[in-house]
Amino acid sequence: MGAEPVRFPIFVLAASVAVLGGALMSQYWGGLAPCELCVLQRWPWVVSIVISAIAIRVSGRLALSWVALTLAAVFAVSGALAFYHVGVERHWFAGPTACTGAATAADTVEALKARILGQMPVRCDEPAWSLWGISLAGWNLLASLVMGGICLAAFSWLRRPSLRGAMRRGMA
Repeated sequence: MGAEPVRFPIFVLAASVAVLGGALMSQYWGGLAPCELCVLQRWPWVVSIVISAIAIRVSGRLALSWVALTLAAVFAVSGALAFYHVGVERHWFAGPTACTGAATAADTVEALKARILGQMPVRCDEPAWSLWGISLAGWNLLASLVMGGICLAAFSWLRRPSLRGAMRRGMA
């Protein structure tokens, strides 16, 4: 087994570290506090890092086509979470009450204090940052769709040994 099959999980690992690292840098160096949905959207990227790192480590004993399909499913979940967050930001969907709930009047000082202390400081329905009109959730959706497409293409390519062999001979 040559080095070619290992390139795919290395690429996924690098891309996932870049996306997750970008999110963490925007939080810790850029000062953008994540909302509840932002934090939730990070988990599929963590899962893809773990899966691709394992695939790199045991590449000779693993069917990489099934790793690609599993990663495509992970990125589908990531895309679904990102789409939901974009929908919450654009008010297509109701978001979690902890970070999108409307303010209500409190009957007592204790009730007001409990309401203030229980409220998330970052709202899920108000984008903290955008580039060209696309919020971070929107960029995450795009990245998830691209990575999911790449993983599906890799699955298809890895499942067709005759095509893979012909491509290697043509590239040599």
